[in-house]
Amino acid sequence: MTGKIFNIQSFSTTDGPGIRTVVFFQGCNLQCAWCHNPESQPLDAPDAFLPEKCIGCEACKTGGECYAGARTKTIREFDSPEQLWKLLAVDVPYLKNSGGGITFSGGECMLQVDFLEEIIKLCREKGLHTAVDTAGHVPYDWLIRANPDMFLYDIKSLNKHKELCGVDGTLIWENLRRLVKEGRKVLVRIPCIPGANWEEIPAIAKELNELKVEVELLAYHRLGEGKAAWFGKEVQIYQNPKEEEMKELWKLFDYQKK
Repeated sequence: MTGKIFNIQSFSTTDGPGIRTVVFFQGCNLQCAWCHNPESQPLDAPDAFLPEKCIGCEACKTGGECYAGARTKTIREFDSPEQLWKLLAVDVPYLKNSGGGITFSGGECMLQVDFLEEIIKLCREKGLHTAVDTAGHVPYDWLIRANPDMFLYDIKSLNKHKELCGVDGTLIWENLRRLVKEGRKVLVRIPCIPGANWEEIPAIAKELNELKVEVELLAYHRLGEGKAAWFGKEVQIYQNPKEEEMKELWKLFDYQKK
């Protein structure tokens, strides 16, 4: 059982309660127009090319090694969940002291559910809180198999999901409703993107108000723009919403204070 990981980020305070370590799994079954991690979409990530480091040796053109570091692998394969745990274990003291834990993200971490299930079990054995950041476009039993303490559940659209993300959103909404109905701990996170899903957010809010699920609104940012260039990819660029505009959006969620 191997796990493909493209990044591990320590000291995160935005991906669940407390201070957290975030593990980013490679591979995604969505193609969001604004993706902040475009390198995560294929299961096998392409090499990143950093032109500012290139010395023109052209070794890469003949399959040689790039000693300047202009071409670099962004993916790491772990031979077992235990191997990944050894790397994560160093963070345990401060994670526990802060009431934090480990969040598994991506890409879409649920696409590697066998590996994910086992690493979450290891975390639980050590008394660590676990969260899964997912877009929910997977079979429902995969979500239950993973069985984290908390789901960070991405809702990106209601009626324009295929246009914006490449897949129909029916399964995503069905899975969310089942998780809430069964009493799972869920935090819905909504990227707020003028020119993309912005006009849909009132309709999304109406659906979520009926579920009475906790919501977090995430203002769009352009951090994925530079990363896309490293991999020869393009992402659509939108405008950042203003603080006043975000405050107006919060008023749509009348069942929780912000």
